[in-house]
Amino acid sequence: MTDVMTPMTQAGEAAPAATEGAVLPPLRIGGHVIGSPVVLAPMAGITNRAFRRLCREYGNEGRAIGGASGATSLYVSEMITSRALVERTPESMRLIEHDPDENPRSIQLYSVDPATARAAARMLVSEDRADHIDLNFGCPVPKVTRKGGGSALPWKKDLFKAIVGAVVEEGAKRDIPVTVKMRKGIDDDHLTFLDAGLTAEAEGVAAVALHGRTAAQAYSGTADWTAIRMLKETVTSIPVLGNGDVWSAEDALRMVRETGCDGVVVGRGCLGRPWLFTDLAAAFAGTSARVTPTLGEVADRLRTHTAYLCDFYGEEERACRDIRKHIAWYLKGFPAGSTIRNSLALVDSMAALDTLLATLDPDAPWPGEAAEGQRGRAGSSRTVALPDRWLESRELSEEHRRTIAEAELSVSGG
Repeated sequence: MTDVMTPMTQAGEAAPAATEGAVLPPLRIGGHVIGSPVVLAPMAGITNRAFRRLCREYGNEGRAIGGASGATSLYVSEMITSRALVERTPESMRLIEHDPDENPRSIQLYSVDPATARAAARMLVSEDRADHIDLNFGCPVPKVTRKGGGSALPWKKDLFKAIVGAVVEEGAKRDIPVTVKMRKGIDDDHLTFLDAGLTAEAEGVAAVALHGRTAAQAYSGTADWTAIRMLKETVTSIPVLGNGDVWSAEDALRMVRETGCDGVVVGRGCLGRPWLFTDLAAAFAGTSARVTPTLGEVADRLRTHTAYLCDFYGEEERACRDIRKHIAWYLKGFPAGSTIRNSLALVDSMAALDTLLATLDPDAPWPGEAAEGQRGRAGSSRTVALPDRWLESRELSEEHRRTIAEAELSVSGG
């Protein structure tokens, strides 16, 4: 394969690829066999077609190292609002685009209304736009939760069941599996993950994924892997995937050991580090190969990412605006001064990007621990924004039915 770094050891020599035995069997999502049991978590403004292409290339490299078969990992789109999709807004239609070689084509839907969720799923299924649908019940963003969506929604058991059941029913018409991604609950006093997992299982989903944090935690603190183990012990007929604080292949292996989960979901850990999918595929195949790129190699990947964004947007300036948020993630731990970092964060053309990248020391080695660990903002815990009296009952009131009817419209920007 071209344009992918050769996995290197910390010493800078080619890593051995002796197989010690696969850690987990391939992940099965309906009829899809995922050779490396890894899922790219949907991330707003991140997991567009360009970024998925980059991650997929590295996953392919990891498969070559480990000898895995089938799709390397499952690479999920950004969250798509069902209302916007049904209305075919230009941005939502862009976000559901896939590369010709992208398989399975995976799309995450957000909805608070069963009828709209069904209509969006029917569109994806009948128009052959997806091979897998994931449902978002994990988003902690206030504009979503205050309307009863995302991680607030499983609290309303009848609403959760209705949405999941509607989408599963539509997917079944063409054997398109549906999965659910969720959090532990709203806060420690209002946990929903066990009964939501059982409901999803009963409604026929192909897998459930749990981020081991509550909505109140957002991305702060430490993910509760014990909850993932509890869900695995409770939901027994379908795969259970773990999410939260997987910053390295070693973290992923430890999560599997500690929870018994069937695979891992990786979000912030791959920000500015798409080669994590090489590490993960190799690790789950039982090899010790890891990617430790030089600064020059990282700069090449950053440029490739930008070129893919140009293709995705069809606009060089917009692609350059998009890549700005990735700069600090790519350069984490490397000896690049504040002046060059600040200039890169203002880049507005490929020519300007090339000029700035040429000033970096291409031979600067992988900085090791300084480049590892948490990526992205953690934030702090907070009180979750919810509809009035949302927590008074696990069932929908008439007032809340009106609230969710309005919610699709309020977040339907795609």
